[in-house]
Amino acid sequence: MVIPSAPIGKPIEHPYATVVLLLGVLSLFCFGLSGPVAWAMGKRALDQIDESGGAYGGRTQVVVGFTLGVIGTILMVLMALLFVLVLLGDG
Repeated sequence: MVIPSAPIGKPIEHPYATVVLLLGVLSLFCFGLSGPVAWAMGKRALDQIDESGGAYGGRTQVVVGFTLGVIGTILMVLMALLFVLVLLGDG
């Protein structure tokens, strides 16, 4: 008897897939501090999805949220630098 190495049935969505996506979107539009959180949670979720051997789905959501988190973090840092430069220029 051959035992399959891949899980049988449809993979379940990773528990953090939607959360990572939401945090990534929020980091771009209104709350920049959620960017590093989306970045960290997305990396952890991607590692867990890769290690699951196909048991977890939702990779696309996690990748999009992770990417938006990275972009949101970069934008947050740039805006903070711009804010500091404006403050120094007024003095």
